[in-house]
Formats: sequence, C-alpha cells, structure tokens
Amino acid sequence: MVDIVVTPGSVVAGTNSTRDIGTAGETITAGQPIYLHATTNKWMKSDNNGTDTRTVHGISLNGASLNQPVSIHKSGDITIGATLVAGTDYWLSGTAGGICPRADLVAGMDTIQIGIAKSATVLSVDIQDPGVTLA
Repeated sequence: MVDIVVTPGSVVAGTNSTRDIGTAGETITAGQPIYLHATTNKWMKSDNNGTDTRTVHGISLNGASLNQPVSIHKSGDITIGATLVAGTDYWLSGTAGGICPRADLVAGMDTIQIGIAKSATVLSVDIQDPGVTLA
C-alpha cells in the first residue's frame, strides 16, 4: 500500500469546512481518518484491515493523545499536508489512520472514499461508504 505522506503541521481546514470536536481514544496525528467509537464515544483511527474500524467520520485537524481534545474535519476542503494528484479519488487505507489512492485497495477491503483532490494540496472531503467489500 502506498499511503499519502501527510505532514501534520501542514493540515489546515478550508473555509467551507464542517467540523466537530471530541476526545481522542488513542494517539492521533493531524491528517488521519478517524471514527467515533460507539461504546467509548471517543475518536479512534480508522483502519480498512481492522474489525469494527472500517468507518470514517472525519479527518483529524490536530494531534492528540488519549483523552485529549481532537478537532475533526467532517466535510469540505482540507489542505491535507501531502502531495496529491488533482482529480484523483482517495480512500481509507489498510493502515490505521492512512489514506491511499483507489488503485491500492485490495480484496477484502471496504470501499470507503474519503474525497477527491482539487489540487496538489487540497482534498475535497465527502466521505462515501456504500457498504461494499471488494472480492
């Protein structure tokens, strides 16, 4: 898997960002896809190879350790702090907290689209999860 390499200090929400705030359930780095754990009500790293972690509710806007506050980018533009290819769609990776291009999805992974690159630096986040697992 070739995940995008995010520079956490360069992750910035756009002016059209829809945001939330919560509590981290583990150490999270800015730019990672995260989900709200149903039992603990804390934010955790999404993982396409995990059990009960194959969901994305947003992208972390800051780093946080266990029980610290985390800001969540839920939709809209985000400067992700990585080099993107404009027009390319990006998906939840098999690495916890990772984002990859569609070509890197393999059998057994869910098709969870995070967004489409608007430029070499800006990802238009519109999370789509049709509930399909690749055969």
